[in-house]
Amino acid sequence: MTLPLILNLAVAIALCGLLYWQQTQHASFTKRVFSGLALGVMLGAALQLIYGITSPVLTETNAYLDILGTGYVKLLQMIIMPLIMVSIIGAILKLRDAGSLGKISALTIGILMLTTMVAAMLGILMAKLFGLSAVGLSATAAEVARGEYLQGTLGAAKEISLPSMLLSFIPANPFLDMTGARKTSTIAVVLFSVFIGVSATGIAAKQPAIFATFNRFIEVAHAIVMRMVTLVLRLTPYGVFAMMAQVVAGSSLADILNLINFVMASYSAIILMFALHLCLIALAGLNPLRYAKKIFPVLVFAFTSRTSAGSIPMSVQTQTTRLGTSEGIANFAASFGASIGQNGCAGIYPAMLAVMIAPTVGIDPMTLHFILPLLGVIAIGSVGVAGVGGGATFAALIVLSTMDLPVALAGLLISIEPLIDMGRTALNVSGSITAGTLTSRLLGQTDMAIFNSDSEISLDEASQTA
Repeated sequence: MTLPLILNLAVAIALCGLLYWQQTQHASFTKRVFSGLALGVMLGAALQLIYGITSPVLTETNAYLDILGTGYVKLLQMIIMPLIMVSIIGAILKLRDAGSLGKISALTIGILMLTTMVAAMLGILMAKLFGLSAVGLSATAAEVARGEYLQGTLGAAKEISLPSMLLSFIPANPFLDMTGARKTSTIAVVLFSVFIGVSATGIAAKQPAIFATFNRFIEVAHAIVMRMVTLVLRLTPYGVFAMMAQVVAGSSLADILNLINFVMASYSAIILMFALHLCLIALAGLNPLRYAKKIFPVLVFAFTSRTSAGSIPMSVQTQTTRLGTSEGIANFAASFGASIGQNGCAGIYPAMLAVMIAPTVGIDPMTLHFILPLLGVIAIGSVGVAGVGGGATFAALIVLSTMDLPVALAGLLISIEPLIDMGRTALNVSGSITAGTLTSRLLGQTDMAIFNSDSEISLDEASQTA
């Protein structure tokens, strides 16, 4: 371990100590997350300025920061399946109404799909306004390699169909899906949990003693799981700090400037879609500014971690303890939103890529003959993303291959992929929370006292009341 590496780690530890000091001073969770974000940006920028992006010292420092950043994400992933199971089963035991369950599912998925379609239209519009085109772009060795990789994975994307995707949601082996072995494991566990909950409510009248025992077991399991969620979420400021430092330290300013038009177009579409989410919240009779303030820490985590699935525990807790959304709806929205109808990865990104690449094969992307099929493919592809890895990459592969566009050209964006993916992921999570909030509001299940409260519930209080 070299002296520069030791000094870098010492500075990182000192900054983490500052975040801990904020915690001892009872600073709000939002302030601590924002502090972690700011400190991470400053550390990452300083490291790149001092050592340069290709420095071995910087690489080693990032490897140690990764222990904190990726370690935090893994802890969140660890509690996703237990959280989904106990929360959904518990919610169904309280509902005891299959009709309500159907309404919740239909509304949640419907909102996710519709907002993804709108996101795609915004992506097309921004691509046009910024004049995006892959014609004439040069490729580096890394971009060529990325293009070849995408071409090699094209077969897997072409094999995806809506019927096969829907079949993959059914948990033939629920215990395998509890390990997260399949890409559709999250939805499969949701469906398995629904079956358990519905089956349990079916014996409530005939075998009340057994039902009461099972109900009590779920209450105990729920309390324990929520305590686990609380313990992990306490680490959020530190995880955000480490991940942000890594991203900033490893980002090339020259690459970003080379493709600045695509970056600006992407974030313009993302910001407009965030604004649309707030408009929908306002139309539902809720204060959009208060809503934005309450979900901000979740979006910061999604932005820095670039994982929609890893955001599920934090999303569920935010919806239930800060927005007043019922627990069943919050879990459905967070779980389905991490796999279906992703506004950023399955909406904006593939739409912009298709419009950008179409001119290279002599197609005018601004005709209805091109746009209408594109929107249809994106709608279906937003479901297909759940069955494969790579999120936005596979969404783009599905769309480009279906539209007969050259997929290898997508490799031209490899240098700015992490930067854009941060915004896309935050938008995905915002879309799932919006779907949950709107569904809860439309079904009259929102606790307005919680939503209208300006006081921030501490993590300990949240685990006790959940």
